[in-house]
Amino acid sequence: MITCHICSQSTVKFVDEKTQITYYHCSACEYIFKSPLCYQDFDAQKERYNLHENNDEDIHYQAYFQHFLDFTLPLVGRPRHALDFGCGCTSLLATLLEEQGISCDYYDPIYHPDTLKSDAKYDLIVSTEVFEHLHQPKEVFSDVVARLNEGGYLAIQTQFHTNDLTQFKTWYYHRDTTHIVFFTPKTFEVLCYQHGCCIIRHNAKNMIVIQKGKIDA
Repeated sequence: MITCHICSQSTVKFVDEKTQITYYHCSACEYIFKSPLCYQDFDAQKERYNLHENNDEDIHYQAYFQHFLDFTLPLVGRPRHALDFGCGCTSLLATLLEEQGISCDYYDPIYHPDTLKSDAKYDLIVSTEVFEHLHQPKEVFSDVVARLNEGGYLAIQTQFHTNDLTQFKTWYYHRDTTHIVFFTPKTFEVLCYQHGCCIIRHNAKNMIVIQKGKIDA
C-alpha cells in the first residue's frame, strides 16, 4: 500500500478511465497524487513549459499576476524582502513586487537554477503554479518555510480540487502531464501543523496565504 506523501496515512488507489492513469487519494489530508510512474525529469518538464507563450509585456499576463498580488499583499503587512520561488522563465512577478517597494529575488530550478541564496531569509515568499509540479511537496514546503523570517508569509497559487473523485476525473487541471500532485486547503492545513505555520486566508479556489509561527489564541 502506498502511503500519503504529506501525512503518511493510507491512500486509496483509483484510475482515470479516460487516460488510464493511476492516482492515490488520502482521505485524511485530501492530498491526491499521480502514480510516480508519471513523474517527469527536468528535461521533459522544460519541453512542456517551453510551449507556454508567456510575455512580460502582455497586459493579460500582467493582470494574471496582479490578481494574485491583489489577494496576497493586503494580508502580509509590509514585507521588505521577497522571493519568487519557481518563477519559470520570467521575472515578471518579482518586477511587480519591486514596483510595490518590495525587494524581490527569483529562483527556478529549470530556468534560473543558480539564483537561490542559501543563507537568505525572506519576509514573503510567493509561489504561483509551482506546487502541482513537485515530486516531493512536503520536503519543498519545509525548505521554503525555513527560508522565511519568523512571522514571514508564504503565498501559494495552485488549483484546489473539490475532494470529490468523480468530479476530479473530469477536472481539466490534472490533464497537464507535468501536474502530478493536487491539494485542498485541508492539505495545507496539515502541512502548516507539521511545520509551525498557520493559514491566514484562502479563497477556496486556488490561493492561500500562510504565516510562519502560530497566531496567539
